[in-house]
Amino acid sequence: MKHLVFRQKALGPYFWFFLLKKLPLAFFAGVKLINIDDQGSSTSLKFKWINQNPFHSIYFAAMQMAAELATGLLLFQYRSSATPFSMLLLRVEAEYHKKAVGKITFSCNEGNNVQSYINIIFSGNEGQVISMPVMAHNENGDLVADFIFSWSCKNTSSAN
Repeated sequence: MKHLVFRQKALGPYFWFFLLKKLPLAFFAGVKLINIDDQGSSTSLKFKWINQNPFHSIYFAAMQMAAELATGLLLFQYRSSATPFSMLLLRVEAEYHKKAVGKITFSCNEGNNVQSYINIIFSGNEGQVISMPVMAHNENGDLVADFIFSWSCKNTSSAN
């Protein structure tokens, strides 16, 4: 099954167009895709006026949006007209450890598990659940937050 592999320099305007069209709130908050490959994906979010909370750090919802994108893109890259499946976010767990200021990087290293999960989805027509952890680090490498996103996906191709 073919999927996309991106690096930041190769993304160009395509990712920005994708965000603007599909996730405009992420576009305006400043979420960036650092990379997506067979191992996982990373996004980033820099503290600025539009994503701040009253305590002068990144608002928790903006952080969850950037973290969710790191997991959702790992799944979304396998969707096409030839391989359609539905995606539904079922659950989010989050722990916040430090104040989020500066640039925060959100990393999900579940690429290999996602490939196996996608194969399971297309082997039947029952919905399956995958839980994917995301770690958020600041520029000093300190853990700012960690998340677990549980997605349910189901094969929607007419063949099943």
